[in-house]
Amino acid sequence: MKQCRSLAAAGYRVSLVVADGEGDAEREGVSIYDVGKPKDRVDRMLGATRRVLKQALKIDADIYQFHDPELLPAGLALKRKGKRVIFDSHEDVPVQILSKPYLHPLLRRSISGSMSAFESLACRRLDSVIAATPVIRDKFVAKGIETIDVNNFPILGELQGESPWAGKQREVCYIGGISAIRGIKEVVAAMGLSRSGARLNLGGKFEASATKAELEKLPAWQKVNELGFLSRSEVKAVLGRSMAGIVTLHPTRAYLDSLPVKMFEYMSAGLPVIASDFPPWREVVRGNDCGVCVDPLDPQAIADAIDQLVEKPDLARRMGENGRRAVQERYNWNVEEKKLLALYAALSSAG
Repeated sequence: MKQCRSLAAAGYRVSLVVADGEGDAEREGVSIYDVGKPKDRVDRMLGATRRVLKQALKIDADIYQFHDPELLPAGLALKRKGKRVIFDSHEDVPVQILSKPYLHPLLRRSISGSMSAFESLACRRLDSVIAATPVIRDKFVAKGIETIDVNNFPILGELQGESPWAGKQREVCYIGGISAIRGIKEVVAAMGLSRSGARLNLGGKFEASATKAELEKLPAWQKVNELGFLSRSEVKAVLGRSMAGIVTLHPTRAYLDSLPVKMFEYMSAGLPVIASDFPPWREVVRGNDCGVCVDPLDPQAIADAIDQLVEKPDLARRMGENGRRAVQERYNWNVEEKKLLALYAALSSAG
Protein backbone atom coordinates (compact mmCIF):
# COMPACT_ATOMS: atom_id res chain seq x y z
CA MET A 1 0.00 0.00 0.00
CA LYS A 2 2.97 2.30 0.62
CA GLN A 3 3.96 2.06 -3.04
CA CYS A 4 0.35 2.68 -4.13
CA ARG A 5 0.13 5.83 -2.01
CA SER A 6 3.39 7.17 -3.46
CA LEU A 7 2.25 6.54 -7.03
CA ALA A 8 -1.16 8.11 -6.38
CA ALA A 9 0.48 11.16 -4.80
CA ALA A 10 2.68 11.50 -7.89
CA GLY A 11 -0.41 11.76 -10.09
CA TYR A 12 -0.79 8.18 -11.31
CA ARG A 13 -4.23 6.62 -11.35
CA VAL A 14 -3.71 3.55 -9.18
CA SER A 15 -5.84 0.40 -8.95
CA LEU A 16 -5.07 -2.44 -6.55
CA VAL A 17 -6.38 -5.95 -7.22
CA VAL A 18 -6.55 -8.13 -4.09
CA ALA A 19 -7.96 -11.50 -3.05
CA ASP A 20 -8.85 -10.91 0.60
CA GLY A 21 -12.63 -11.27 0.59
CA GLU A 22 -13.16 -7.80 2.09
CA GLY A 23 -14.83 -6.27 -0.94
CA ASP A 24 -14.08 -3.32 -3.21
CA ALA A 25 -13.02 -0.01 -1.66
CA GLU A 26 -11.46 3.38 -2.31
CA ARG A 27 -8.62 4.44 0.03
CA GLU A 28 -6.23 7.36 -0.18
CA GLY A 29 -6.76 7.78 -3.91
CA VAL A 30 -6.35 4.04 -4.62
CA SER A 31 -9.19 1.98 -6.15
CA ILE A 32 -9.24 -1.50 -4.57
CA TYR A 33 -10.85 -4.43 -6.41
CA ASP A 34 -11.43 -7.68 -4.51
CA VAL A 35 -11.66 -10.92 -6.52
CA GLY A 36 -12.58 -13.06 -3.53
CA LYS A 37 -10.59 -14.91 -0.89
CA PRO A 38 -9.14 -18.24 -2.11
CA LYS A 39 -10.85 -21.35 -0.73
CA ASP A 40 -7.61 -23.30 -0.38
CA ARG A 41 -4.03 -23.47 -1.63
CA VAL A 42 -5.06 -24.91 -5.00
CA ASP A 43 -7.61 -22.15 -5.53
CA ARG A 44 -4.96 -19.58 -4.64
CA MET A 45 -2.57 -20.95 -7.25
CA LEU A 46 -5.13 -21.46 -10.04
CA GLY A 47 -8.55 -19.92 -9.44
CA ALA A 48 -7.37 -16.70 -7.79
CA THR A 49 -4.75 -16.20 -10.50
CA ARG A 50 -7.42 -16.43 -13.21
CA ARG A 51 -9.69 -14.02 -11.33
CA VAL A 52 -6.87 -11.52 -10.83
CA LEU A 53 -5.96 -11.65 -14.52
CA LYS A 54 -9.59 -11.17 -15.52
CA GLN A 55 -9.91 -8.09 -13.29
CA ALA A 56 -6.54 -6.74 -14.44
CA LEU A 57 -7.65 -6.93 -18.07
CA LYS A 58 -10.91 -5.23 -17.18
CA ILE A 59 -9.01 -2.31 -15.63
CA ASP A 60 -6.94 -1.98 -18.83
CA ALA A 61 -4.00 -0.19 -17.19
CA ASP A 62 -0.83 0.98 -18.92
CA ILE A 63 1.56 -0.48 -16.32
CA TYR A 64 0.98 -3.56 -14.16
CA GLN A 65 2.94 -4.48 -11.03
CA PHE A 66 2.32 -7.77 -9.24
CA HIS A 67 3.79 -9.19 -6.05
CA ASP A 68 2.98 -12.91 -5.85
CA PRO A 69 5.16 -15.41 -7.78
CA GLU A 70 2.08 -17.49 -8.66
CA LEU A 71 0.96 -14.48 -10.74
CA LEU A 72 3.94 -14.77 -13.11
CA PRO A 73 1.76 -16.55 -15.73
CA ALA A 74 -0.73 -13.68 -15.47
CA GLY A 75 2.12 -11.21 -15.93
CA LEU A 76 3.21 -13.02 -19.11
CA ALA A 77 -0.37 -12.97 -20.40
CA LEU A 78 -0.53 -9.21 -19.85
CA LYS A 79 2.83 -8.78 -21.57
CA ARG A 80 1.56 -10.66 -24.62
CA LYS A 81 -1.21 -8.07 -24.85
CA GLY A 82 1.37 -5.30 -25.13
CA LYS A 83 1.24 -4.11 -21.50
CA ARG A 84 4.23 -2.98 -19.47
CA VAL A 85 4.68 -5.39 -16.56
CA ILE A 86 6.77 -5.29 -13.38
CA PHE A 87 7.37 -8.22 -11.01
CA ASP A 88 7.84 -7.11 -7.39
CA SER A 89 9.92 -9.89 -5.81
CA HIS A 90 9.61 -9.92 -2.02
CA GLU A 91 11.62 -13.06 -1.37
CA ASP A 92 13.86 -15.63 -3.05
CA VAL A 93 11.14 -18.20 -3.73
CA PRO A 94 13.35 -21.00 -5.13
CA VAL A 95 15.54 -20.79 -2.02
CA GLN A 96 12.52 -20.70 0.29
CA ILE A 97 11.12 -23.88 -1.25
CA LEU A 98 14.25 -25.70 -0.10
CA SER A 99 13.25 -25.11 3.54
CA LYS A 100 9.60 -26.24 3.29
CA PRO A 101 9.29 -29.00 5.95
CA TYR A 102 6.16 -30.57 4.40
CA LEU A 103 8.04 -31.44 1.18
CA HIS A 104 10.35 -34.44 0.76
CA PRO A 105 14.00 -33.27 0.35
CA LEU A 106 14.24 -34.67 -3.19
CA LEU A 107 10.93 -33.07 -4.14
CA ARG A 108 12.08 -29.75 -2.66
CA ARG A 109 15.15 -29.67 -4.89
CA SER A 110 13.14 -30.60 -7.96
CA ILE A 111 10.45 -27.95 -7.35
CA SER A 112 13.05 -25.33 -6.42
CA GLY A 113 15.02 -25.94 -9.62
CA SER A 114 11.89 -25.81 -11.75
CA MET A 115 10.72 -22.60 -10.07
CA SER A 116 14.13 -21.00 -10.54
CA ALA A 117 14.15 -21.81 -14.25
CA PHE A 118 10.58 -20.58 -14.78
CA GLU A 119 11.12 -17.41 -12.74
CA SER A 120 14.21 -16.52 -14.78
CA LEU A 121 12.50 -17.24 -18.10
CA ALA A 122 9.40 -15.25 -17.17
CA CYS A 123 11.22 -12.24 -15.73
CA ARG A 124 13.40 -11.88 -18.83
CA ARG A 125 10.20 -11.25 -20.78
CA LEU A 126 8.89 -8.60 -18.39
CA ASP A 127 9.85 -4.93 -18.38
CA SER A 128 11.49 -4.86 -14.97
CA VAL A 129 11.82 -6.51 -11.59
CA ILE A 130 11.59 -4.65 -8.28
CA ALA A 131 13.47 -6.47 -5.51
CA ALA A 132 12.71 -6.04 -1.83
CA THR A 133 16.39 -6.29 -0.84
CA PRO A 134 19.79 -5.78 -2.48
CA VAL A 135 20.46 -9.54 -2.22
CA ILE A 136 17.38 -10.39 -4.28
CA ARG A 137 18.27 -7.60 -6.72
CA ASP A 138 21.74 -9.00 -7.25
CA LYS A 139 20.29 -12.47 -7.95
CA PHE A 140 18.25 -11.12 -10.87
CA VAL A 141 20.96 -8.76 -12.12
CA ALA A 142 23.38 -11.70 -12.31
CA LYS A 143 20.93 -13.34 -14.73
CA GLY A 144 20.86 -10.25 -16.94
CA ILE A 145 17.38 -9.17 -15.82
CA GLU A 146 16.60 -5.44 -15.48
CA THR A 147 16.18 -5.00 -11.71
CA ILE A 148 16.15 -2.31 -9.04
CA ASP A 149 15.78 -2.66 -5.28
CA VAL A 150 13.03 -0.74 -3.47
CA ASN A 151 13.35 -1.46 0.23
CA ASN A 152 10.36 -1.21 2.59
CA PHE A 153 12.00 1.37 4.84
CA PRO A 154 10.02 3.56 7.31
CA ILE A 155 8.26 6.79 6.48
CA LEU A 156 10.19 9.59 8.16
CA GLY A 157 8.62 10.80 11.38
CA GLU A 158 5.82 8.21 11.46
CA LEU A 159 7.01 6.46 14.64
CA GLN A 160 9.30 9.09 16.08
CA GLY A 161 7.93 10.26 19.43
CA GLU A 162 8.85 13.12 21.70
CA SER A 163 9.22 11.04 24.88
CA PRO A 164 12.41 12.06 26.74
CA TRP A 165 14.82 9.21 27.37
CA ALA A 166 14.68 9.86 31.11
CA GLY A 167 10.98 8.99 31.05
CA LYS A 168 11.46 5.53 29.55
CA GLN A 169 10.65 2.42 31.57
CA ARG A 170 12.90 -0.58 32.12
CA GLU A 171 11.22 -2.22 29.17
CA VAL A 172 12.21 -3.65 25.82
CA CYS A 173 9.83 -4.49 22.98
CA TYR A 174 9.07 -6.89 20.19
CA ILE A 175 6.36 -5.82 17.74
CA GLY A 176 5.22 -7.89 14.77
CA GLY A 177 4.08 -11.38 13.91
CA ILE A 178 4.73 -13.74 16.83
CA SER A 179 5.93 -17.27 16.16
CA ALA A 180 8.62 -19.76 17.12
CA ILE A 181 10.52 -19.16 13.87
CA ARG A 182 10.59 -15.43 14.71
CA GLY A 183 12.33 -16.23 17.98
CA ILE A 184 9.62 -15.68 20.59
CA LYS A 185 10.59 -18.72 22.67
CA GLU A 186 14.19 -17.57 23.01
CA VAL A 187 13.11 -13.99 23.78
CA VAL A 188 10.78 -15.08 26.59
CA ALA A 189 13.47 -17.41 27.93
CA ALA A 190 15.87 -14.44 27.88
CA MET A 191 13.45 -12.44 30.04
CA GLY A 192 13.77 -15.18 32.64
CA LEU A 193 17.57 -14.93 32.53
CA SER A 194 17.71 -11.13 32.59
CA ARG A 195 19.06 -9.57 35.79
CA SER A 196 18.14 -5.95 35.05
CA GLY A 197 14.48 -6.17 36.00
CA ALA A 198 13.42 -5.44 32.42
CA ARG A 199 9.98 -6.35 31.10
CA LEU A 200 9.01 -7.24 27.53
CA ASN A 201 6.35 -5.26 25.68
CA LEU A 202 4.98 -7.84 23.26
CA GLY A 203 2.83 -6.43 20.45
CA GLY A 204 1.26 -8.54 17.73
CA LYS A 205 -0.67 -11.76 17.17
CA PHE A 206 0.51 -15.30 17.80
CA GLU A 207 0.48 -17.36 14.64
CA ALA A 208 -0.13 -20.55 16.63
CA SER A 209 -2.20 -20.77 19.81
CA ALA A 210 -0.10 -23.76 20.92
CA THR A 211 3.02 -21.55 21.04
CA LYS A 212 1.25 -19.03 23.24
CA ALA A 213 -0.09 -21.75 25.54
CA GLU A 214 3.41 -23.19 25.91
CA LEU A 215 4.93 -19.84 26.83
CA GLU A 216 2.18 -18.91 29.28
CA LYS A 217 3.25 -21.87 31.44
CA LEU A 218 6.78 -20.51 31.88
CA PRO A 219 7.73 -18.42 34.97
CA ALA A 220 9.37 -15.91 32.60
CA TRP A 221 5.92 -15.10 31.13
CA GLN A 222 5.29 -13.02 34.25
CA LYS A 223 7.79 -10.52 32.85
CA VAL A 224 5.82 -10.09 29.59
CA ASN A 225 3.30 -7.33 28.91
CA GLU A 226 1.14 -9.00 26.26
CA LEU A 227 -0.41 -6.15 24.26
CA GLY A 228 -2.06 -7.94 21.32
CA PHE A 229 -2.46 -6.34 17.92
CA LEU A 230 -1.51 -2.65 17.96
CA SER A 231 -2.53 0.28 15.77
CA ARG A 232 0.24 2.48 14.40
CA SER A 233 -0.40 5.10 17.08
CA GLU A 234 -0.22 2.39 19.76
CA VAL A 235 3.03 1.09 18.26
CA LYS A 236 4.45 4.60 18.49
CA ALA A 237 3.48 4.81 22.17
CA VAL A 238 5.10 1.46 23.00
CA LEU A 239 8.31 2.41 21.21
CA GLY A 240 8.30 5.69 23.09
CA ARG A 241 8.43 4.02 26.48
CA SER A 242 10.81 1.16 25.59
CA MET A 243 14.60 1.17 25.84
CA ALA A 244 15.37 -1.27 23.01
CA GLY A 245 13.69 -3.15 20.18
CA ILE A 246 14.21 -6.88 19.63
CA VAL A 247 14.32 -8.59 16.24
CA THR A 248 15.94 -12.00 16.76
CA LEU A 249 14.51 -14.08 13.93
CA HIS A 250 15.85 -17.58 13.41
CA PRO A 251 18.59 -18.28 10.81
CA THR A 252 16.28 -19.70 8.14
CA ARG A 253 16.77 -19.21 4.42
CA ALA A 254 13.86 -16.78 4.42
CA TYR A 255 15.48 -14.48 6.98
CA LEU A 256 19.25 -14.73 6.47
CA ASP A 257 19.27 -12.35 3.50
CA SER A 258 16.25 -10.25 4.49
CA LEU A 259 16.09 -6.72 5.84
CA PRO A 260 13.22 -6.76 8.38
CA VAL A 261 11.19 -3.57 8.41
CA LYS A 262 10.72 -3.75 12.19
CA MET A 263 14.47 -3.27 12.69
CA PHE A 264 14.36 0.02 10.78
CA GLU A 265 11.16 1.07 12.56
CA TYR A 266 12.91 0.62 15.92
CA MET A 267 15.78 2.69 14.60
CA SER A 268 13.46 5.41 13.28
CA ALA A 269 11.97 5.72 16.77
CA GLY A 270 15.43 6.20 18.28
CA LEU A 271 15.68 2.75 19.86
CA PRO A 272 18.83 0.63 19.86
CA VAL A 273 18.16 -2.78 18.32
CA ILE A 274 18.97 -6.27 19.53
CA ALA A 275 19.21 -8.17 16.24
CA SER A 276 20.15 -11.57 14.87
CA ASP A 277 23.79 -11.72 13.86
CA PHE A 278 23.18 -12.22 10.12
CA PRO A 279 25.61 -10.59 7.64
CA PRO A 280 23.17 -8.02 6.11
CA TRP A 281 21.80 -7.12 9.56
CA ARG A 282 25.29 -6.90 11.05
CA GLU A 283 26.25 -4.44 8.33
CA VAL A 284 23.38 -2.16 9.36
CA VAL A 285 23.63 -2.54 13.15
CA ARG A 286 27.38 -2.55 13.64
CA GLY A 287 28.03 -0.33 10.66
CA ASN A 288 25.89 2.39 12.24
CA ASP A 289 26.70 1.52 15.89
CA CYS A 290 22.98 1.37 16.61
CA GLY A 291 22.58 -1.81 18.62
CA VAL A 292 23.84 -5.29 19.49
CA CYS A 293 23.97 -8.39 17.29
CA VAL A 294 23.41 -11.75 19.01
CA ASP A 295 22.95 -15.43 18.28
CA PRO A 296 19.14 -15.60 18.02
CA LEU A 297 19.13 -19.19 19.30
CA ASP A 298 20.96 -18.27 22.54
CA PRO A 299 18.61 -16.88 25.24
CA GLN A 300 21.56 -15.97 27.46
CA ALA A 301 23.10 -13.82 24.72
CA ILE A 302 19.77 -12.05 24.23
CA ALA A 303 19.44 -11.55 28.00
CA ASP A 304 22.97 -10.11 28.21
CA ALA A 305 22.18 -7.64 25.43
CA ILE A 306 18.96 -6.57 27.17
CA ASP A 307 20.80 -6.04 30.46
CA GLN A 308 23.60 -4.11 28.77
CA LEU A 309 21.20 -1.60 27.22
CA VAL A 310 18.81 -1.32 30.18
CA GLU A 311 21.57 -0.89 32.74
CA LYS A 312 23.50 1.59 30.56
CA PRO A 313 20.90 4.13 29.44
CA ASP A 314 23.55 6.54 28.11
CA LEU A 315 24.85 3.81 25.80
CA ALA A 316 21.31 2.88 24.75
CA ARG A 317 20.43 6.50 24.02
CA ARG A 318 23.60 7.06 21.98
CA MET A 319 22.97 3.92 19.91
CA GLY A 320 19.33 4.92 19.47
CA GLU A 321 20.34 8.35 18.19
CA ASN A 322 22.80 6.71 15.78
CA GLY A 323 20.03 4.51 14.43
CA ARG A 324 17.61 7.39 14.01
CA ARG A 325 20.27 9.40 12.18
CA ALA A 326 20.94 6.45 9.83
CA VAL A 327 17.23 6.21 8.99
CA GLN A 328 16.98 9.96 8.38
CA GLU A 329 19.97 9.88 6.05
CA ARG A 330 19.57 6.55 4.25
CA TYR A 331 17.07 3.93 5.40
CA ASN A 332 13.81 5.79 4.74
CA TRP A 333 10.92 5.64 2.29
CA ASN A 334 11.73 9.07 0.80
CA VAL A 335 14.91 7.58 -0.67
CA GLU A 336 13.23 4.38 -1.89
CA GLU A 337 10.21 6.19 -3.31
CA LYS A 338 12.45 8.07 -5.76
CA LYS A 339 13.62 4.77 -7.26
CA LEU A 340 10.03 3.60 -7.70
CA LEU A 341 8.86 6.84 -9.32
CA ALA A 342 11.90 6.93 -11.63
CA LEU A 343 11.08 3.43 -12.87
CA TYR A 344 7.45 4.35 -13.55
CA ALA A 345 8.49 7.54 -15.30
CA ALA A 346 10.85 5.58 -17.54
CA LEU A 347 8.20 3.00 -18.41
CA SER A 348 5.62 5.72 -19.06
CA SER A 349 8.02 7.50 -21.41
CA ALA A 350 8.82 4.26 -23.19
CA GLY A 351 5.10 3.72 -23.75
